[in-house]
Amino acid sequence: MRTQVAIVGGGPAGLLLSHLLHRRGIASVVLEGRDRAYVERRQRAGMLEQGTTDVLRESGAGERLDREGLVHHGLELRFGGAGHRIPLTDLTGRTVTVYAQTEIVKDLVALRLADGGDVRFEAEVLEIDASAPSVTYRQDGRTHTLECDYVAGCDGFHGVSRPTVPGLRTFSREYPFAWLGILADVPPSTHELIYANHERGFALHSLRSPKVSRLYLQVPPDEDLGAWPDTRIWDELAARLATGDGWELRQGPVTDRSITPMRSFVAEPMRHDRLFLAGDAAHIVPPTGAKGLNLAVADVTVLARALTERYASGSETLLDGYSATCLRRAWRAEHFSYWMTTLLHVDPAADPFALRLQRSHLDYVASSEAAATTLAENYVGLPFD
Repeated sequence: MRTQVAIVGGGPAGLLLSHLLHRRGIASVVLEGRDRAYVERRQRAGMLEQGTTDVLRESGAGERLDREGLVHHGLELRFGGAGHRIPLTDLTGRTVTVYAQTEIVKDLVALRLADGGDVRFEAEVLEIDASAPSVTYRQDGRTHTLECDYVAGCDGFHGVSRPTVPGLRTFSREYPFAWLGILADVPPSTHELIYANHERGFALHSLRSPKVSRLYLQVPPDEDLGAWPDTRIWDELAARLATGDGWELRQGPVTDRSITPMRSFVAEPMRHDRLFLAGDAAHIVPPTGAKGLNLAVADVTVLARALTERYASGSETLLDGYSATCLRRAWRAEHFSYWMTTLLHVDPAADPFALRLQRSHLDYVASSEAAATTLAENYVGLPFD
């Protein structure tokens, strides 16, 4: 078997890359270790930057996004019992959109299959050869080898692509807290996201749809999910999100819950010979800045453009610059995500001096247009170009 680009991983990065290449006449095969049902129901965040929505729309993958996505023009920082709105659009001219990663994956799977795309589920990748490019995988009890011109490693933090790259430099940071996240069948109590700093820890009120809420609590990284019955979750959310103006948190049935560790991670370079890393295979950000999915989209947009140039003209200039181009954006997102995380979370080891510095910083962001603009332009996303 042979194709032009073998794509390891059938999440949003791999599927979008395959879709973008198809629209440019470049053949690809997507190899995904999980079954289709698992991939389409895997819960992930879904705050899309302006650039991400632009890419999806321009590629023809934005029909349901435009119909069901919730466009936001601001967000709220909440601390000291009061809310402080950051007017994202007024400060930047750009917006963000709430549309779950789960739905993006469903849209892209449907598009690829409708176009006759080759997406192979339950295909366990065993080995990647980056020099004489090929991918060996097991499917239906049989081992196959897929030869190709290039390999795109879009298989996430725990995938097989990154360990294939020799001599990687890695940079990482573990945070002394995690997020307990829930989905609840209740209309959101807010029209824009609320990022709350409270002496008992961070809380986030997000939303999934007009009828479904997504909420998070800061918890210790080794927290037992079983120690959090619904009543305790709602009580803690209400306490951390409380204001002095009578705002009330709506409560409803919890349909999903999980604990997510917080880490920052970058691997350099993002290319080895004919293998290119993209998305979580190359970098992880704490979710506070809402950058993970958007970085993955930026990576594969750059890679699709570079491969298009290669097949159209024979030039590898853009391919040669792929790693440096993507890492510039990744490190900016890493810094912003770290900044948002340390601005809003309570470090259990922080002394009173550090806590007062944090509060001073929050006051500054809420009162200074310059500081608010820095937050806003990073949150809505820097231009892809």
